Amino acid sequence: MDRNYTYRILKCLYEVHSQLGPGLLESIYEEAVVQELSDNGFEVSRQVNIPVRYKGRKIAADLRLDVIVDNKVILELKSVSEYKSVFEKQLYTYLRLSDCELGYVVNFN
Repeated sequence: MDRNYTYRILKCLYEVHSQLGPGLLESIYEEAVVQELSDNGFEVSRQVNIPVRYKGRKIAADLRLDVIVDNKVILELKSVSEYKSVFEKQLYTYLRLSDCELGYVVNFN
């Protein structure tokens, strides 16, 4: 994936954090991230349901991703005071189950 492309995404995330600061609800950051990315020419989907299969059969519950950029980058948004390594493991699983190439865990606190 092109470095300039990922830089543009990270720049949008930084802009949201710079404007809003820490301490807000994840849903507020999600709304702002979607707006910022859209304003910068990205195709953005939020709260995307991804079907999960187990042994070839679809499980009734879908996986829900916070934000997908251009159908190839997952943004897992957090607003927590304590960052946990399980967030990264969760993202790796999301990448494995989706068709996305790259992902970021973004903690706004």
